[in-house]
Amino acid sequence: MRDDFADLARRALRDAGYSMKAAAREMHYDPAYLSRVLNGKQRPSKKLAHALDCLTGAGGALAGTVLDDDDASRVARSSANPSRLDAGTVDALAGVLAAYRRLDDSAQPRSVIPATMVQMREVTRMLKEARGPHRDRLSDVASEWVQFAGWLFAQTGEYVEGVRLLNEAVELADETGNGTLAAQALNFKGYIARQQGRPQGIARWFGAAANTPGAHPAQRIGDYLQAAGGLAEMGEHDAALRTAEQAEKLMDKAAVLSPPETAYWLTPNFNRLNMGLCTLALGRYSEAADHLRTGLAGLPDELKDAPWAWEHKEALRRAVEAA
Repeated sequence: MRDDFADLARRALRDAGYSMKAAAREMHYDPAYLSRVLNGKQRPSKKLAHALDCLTGAGGALAGTVLDDDDASRVARSSANPSRLDAGTVDALAGVLAAYRRLDDSAQPRSVIPATMVQMREVTRMLKEARGPHRDRLSDVASEWVQFAGWLFAQTGEYVEGVRLLNEAVELADETGNGTLAAQALNFKGYIARQQGRPQGIARWFGAAANTPGAHPAQRIGDYLQAAGGLAEMGEHDAALRTAEQAEKLMDKAAVLSPPETAYWLTPNFNRLNMGLCTLALGRYSEAADHLRTGLAGLPDELKDAPWAWEHKEALRRAVEAA
């Protein structure tokens, strides 16, 4: 598996407004050493990776993409011979994916796409040749890589490619019966429909996500609420209210569970944002503003300026103006 730290770090520095020389000066590093790392000629030390995280506001995500020597060797062996896949390799690949997901909370999506596509293609290639007891876990990791790539394209407005990848992610999730992953991919298709202004698509895909067998209760709450928003935009207010009631019935159950790893952001507070979108579509503007304001204020610091949060900030503005 290729180490794409150099590409990610260069793009993160660019997005943060730093040249290589300015970054070296700010972090008190030798410019020649930093240049070798950023050009992929030398692996970064843990100290440098964390320094770059601090400088770019990546919150540890850049460092998380770097495998230690043992994991790098293990992944290289499995990549060369996927039929001998082991559990450690799958764990390492999942760990890198988790770091990429965290990077998406701070970096511009377009800056993460190139490295993501390289990693996704490598993992899906390994899956085609993998055998043995760890293949199903690798299939889940591959599904999540593909889903993540689809989400990145959704955020950049490249909807055709996003939908293609999300459809592929659903198929991979279905291979192992992973309802959590399948539901999240369908959720992202609902997001695309909302960006395109297609209320029928909003209701369809979020509704499908909510009713996917194996979906986590926290996912189903958000999906029901967003499906209700789509129905409300279609003028189907009674159906929207009934759908929102389905979400409310799940709230106590979800409150005592940790969010699924594939949707780590789905806390009860986050679903206040989804409730805000729903009530905004229903024309309950003061209620929508309260939900959105509370949801945004309760986001962890690393998520407050995430690229996807603009939608909820804009919804809050509209709710306040209409109230």
